[in-house]
Amino acid sequence: MSTPTTAVAPRRRVAFALWNVAFRARRWLVRHRVAVMLTLDVATQIAAFYLAIQLRLIGEQEYLFKAFPVLLPHALLFAGAVVLSLAAVGLYHPYSRDRWIGRIARTLIAFVLAGVICVVAYYAYPDAHVGRGMLALALGFGLVFSVTVRYSFTAMVSQESLKRRVMVLGAGSKASLLLTRMRRQSDQHAFKLVGFVPVGNVDEKIPENRRLVTDARLMQLARSLHIDELVIAVDDRRGGLPLEQLLECRTAGIAVTDLPTFFEREAGKVKLGLVDPSWLIFSDGFDQSHVRLAAKRTFDIAAALFVGLLSSPLMLITVLAIMLESGRRAPVLYRQQRVGQGGHPFDVLKFRSMRTDAEKDGVARWATKDDDRITRVGRVIRKLRIDELPQLWNVLRGDMSLVGPRPERPQFVAELSEQIPYY
Repeated sequence: MSTPTTAVAPRRRVAFALWNVAFRARRWLVRHRVAVMLTLDVATQIAAFYLAIQLRLIGEQEYLFKAFPVLLPHALLFAGAVVLSLAAVGLYHPYSRDRWIGRIARTLIAFVLAGVICVVAYYAYPDAHVGRGMLALALGFGLVFSVTVRYSFTAMVSQESLKRRVMVLGAGSKASLLLTRMRRQSDQHAFKLVGFVPVGNVDEKIPENRRLVTDARLMQLARSLHIDELVIAVDDRRGGLPLEQLLECRTAGIAVTDLPTFFEREAGKVKLGLVDPSWLIFSDGFDQSHVRLAAKRTFDIAAALFVGLLSSPLMLITVLAIMLESGRRAPVLYRQQRVGQGGHPFDVLKFRSMRTDAEKDGVARWATKDDDRITRVGRVIRKLRIDELPQLWNVLRGDMSLVGPRPERPQFVAELSEQIPYY
């Protein structure tokens, strides 16, 4: 006859096993969040499309039942347009740092773009056409579903127990940047700093309670602490890196990342003090394949035409406002030389927001907060960024891209090149 203790033990083992399976499943969702989010978006957008059909055809249940399989290609077209638009506005970035206001704004833009894609597709392929009311309902339901699913998924993967567990190799000046520059909770929304492993004889800048001092191999330490990623942040790599142990961790599936890459990914910015030539050379940020360039150029042209068409009434009002303030003979547009890719100069177009004699002495100056050279209309259009809209023509010409580094004036390029390494 079993005692209560022996009867409870198997239950505890089963409960622990179930908890372990659930924990591993949730960790898998975190690691594959982009694929999971993509799958959820496709499924929810198809559901939104069918829900819109059901509401539009209420009372015609027999026809609706027969039409469900026939309308599947239409639903897939709608879901594809939404997913493509969500990807275009950057909502599938695995390490996005946007607040919820920003994510909702991006989602709204994505659904407007998806509606335009669907309308164009319906004109190009009349057989795929659905009614305007049905499309509007589907977009409305899809927007609600997308925001709800994203909020729920983000809330789940942001739990402390599901964050990527990061161990830092190094305890000197570079490693301390992770504590001083990324100390806020919002900075560590996707990872948890487990500890710092001192390497070599360096001046340790990490508090003693954050250091992991042990004689065990890196692999054993990483396994015991359930480490997902190892960040290399040693002050001097020459002869101080345990390369064999790092290779052992890498081949076991533990990600190994250098500090500049980790900082760029998590903080959303490049820490100039950490950048060196080798990081730039081996970085994947300079992918210039023909496919990528063609896709980027196609997006630039399509987006510039779309934004230009939408903003044309606003640009017309701006032209009239400038003419009313400065007179009909005063120039409406302002041309300014900028430096483009490869150091090639080009003339950028902007709505004139300053007086015509703003630089009569020929000296280039940065605009200041309360610059007295700015006109009354100029203050409004600069604040709302309307003065930048003529640059869509530069995008169409291929002088510049919608997404990329800001082209500066030649005088400022020379100045910035002296102040910023590798500018």
